[in-house]
Amino acid sequence: MRRYPPIADHGLIGDLRTAALVSSDGVLDWLCAPRFDSPSLFAALLDHERGGCFALSPEAPGATTRQLYLADTAILVTRFLTPEGVGEVVDFMPLGEAEAPEDQHHVIRIMRATRGTVRFRLACRPRFDYGRGTHHLTLTQDTAHFTAPDSAAFLHVRGPAAVPVELRREERDVLAHLTLRHGERAAAVLTVCDTPHAEPPAPPTGRSVQHAFASTYDYWNRWVRRSRYRGRWQQMVSRSAITLKLMTYAPTGAPVAAVTTGLPEQLGGERNWDYRYTWVRDASLAVRALLDLGYDEEAEAFRHWLAARLATGETTTGEPLQVLYRVDGDPQLAEETLGHLEGYRGSAPVRIGNDAAGQLQLDIYGELAYALSGTGDHAQLAGYDGWRHLSALLDWLARSWDRPDEGIWETRGGRQDFTFSRLMCWTALDRGIRLATKLARPADVPGWTAARDAIFRQIMERGFSPRRRAFVQHYGSDVLDASLLLMPAVGFLSPGDGRWLTTLDAMEAELVSDSLVHRYDTAASPDGLRGEEGTFSLCSFLYVSALAQAGRLGKARYAFDKMLTYANHVGLFAEEIGPTGEQLGNFPQAFTHVALIMAALALDEGLDDADGGP
Repeated sequence: MRRYPPIADHGLIGDLRTAALVSSDGVLDWLCAPRFDSPSLFAALLDHERGGCFALSPEAPGATTRQLYLADTAILVTRFLTPEGVGEVVDFMPLGEAEAPEDQHHVIRIMRATRGTVRFRLACRPRFDYGRGTHHLTLTQDTAHFTAPDSAAFLHVRGPAAVPVELRREERDVLAHLTLRHGERAAAVLTVCDTPHAEPPAPPTGRSVQHAFASTYDYWNRWVRRSRYRGRWQQMVSRSAITLKLMTYAPTGAPVAAVTTGLPEQLGGERNWDYRYTWVRDASLAVRALLDLGYDEEAEAFRHWLAARLATGETTTGEPLQVLYRVDGDPQLAEETLGHLEGYRGSAPVRIGNDAAGQLQLDIYGELAYALSGTGDHAQLAGYDGWRHLSALLDWLARSWDRPDEGIWETRGGRQDFTFSRLMCWTALDRGIRLATKLARPADVPGWTAARDAIFRQIMERGFSPRRRAFVQHYGSDVLDASLLLMPAVGFLSPGDGRWLTTLDAMEAELVSDSLVHRYDTAASPDGLRGEEGTFSLCSFLYVSALAQAGRLGKARYAFDKMLTYANHVGLFAEEIGPTGEQLGNFPQAFTHVALIMAALALDEGLDDADGGP
């Protein structure tokens, strides 16, 4: 077991309530339960010694490994090529008919020998509550029961009838060895329960494991078939859509920004944040991307979540919405440091919670309106109560937009008049006006129109630098900002507008390096944090969309194809790309996969138009 595998060297599995990462070594080194934002059970990715892991791999030093997903599913297969044979571990969390009860979460790990003989080694080392908790172990021949003060986990291991399995205690951990010959298979089923006094689940049988596999396989295939996308990048778009679905908390419809916390934007640096929450911005754009692919149910579920936030009005900021929430809508997200954890490759501090929840970021209202105005039919589904909440929000925004804020990048260097925040306030009011007109809904359209036009004039007068011939990060500066790549996408300016084209040229000259895009120059615009960062994959895909919309199709397609080479071996992206091409930041990152889908759709549309139609 490597001490710290590369961040990108993982596949993702999940049950739409939580998710786990499995490295290509067969090590499950990240799992929080019962929810994405719960304390961890396995967190070796943040501390090899204290974090805990569930390893399942051959006893064959130097084995060659390969990892893949079964097509159009979230079922992960890790293959091991050894001198004695070829083995596989199939990992998934059950869905469909086999979905676990609300208070349980199953991780099923199927071992099989596909050629020759393979000797597997199992090591289950749970560490409850980010490694701060203690647990008691009760062990029988093939079942382990781990009990902690607030939760419990059960591990059942079943081999073929001719291959007895004996679990062995190693202090508070469990080890086992299992030799499988060609065609034989075994299963390790980990069940995490919300209560320490949970009844043990029924031991797995070959039939129950096979049923869970078939049910999960069918679930994902049915879900993928709902997509309307028929473009040129079917495989990557489908994988991004599945990833966004995996990162959505089914009981509320709220997507999380990433399934991890504390993975560094710079190795050894302090830019290590907790992304296991629902950002209004990220979630809105994720839902818009799914809606553009035909996934109306996901959009409707998120609309209900948003409506509940607006109806309760519970925030820590006094604003109608705050920047992020827990997946159940709880606005309390106090940030704390886990000083006992080493951090990924020594990148400390490891944080849980996120103080960005208390920031003012006015752009979130624009992403919200942009997402929920994707189709008139969808907006119609919101009904009168939904419209009443939205119109009240826009009434407030029309009075409250002209304020400095912390901006999309959540800087900690003080509030500014960020151009992107103004742009998205314009977008919110513009979409509201369109919806009110199209749906014939009661609204203060004259008031909204006056505010929208005032924002437009202000951005053109104060957000554009004649010296740089470009729109800039905030008023009074000459700093460029890649978030403004969304300017033509939301319709603020036409993609062929002269001011926009010179802005795009300036960004290409300053922020783009071999198709990879920096958010902004941190040296020219200090953000209150030490250290540097890599290029933002979100921005790199937004750059592709902007190029495509501007008609620069050859450059857009080349940049898109190059970006796809930075995907990991199963098509997943983290937040950033480091200086030598490594993936950095929390993983996988929803925003990156959202922007990939947006880029593919924009590029397909541009290429189809250039070819005279699809």
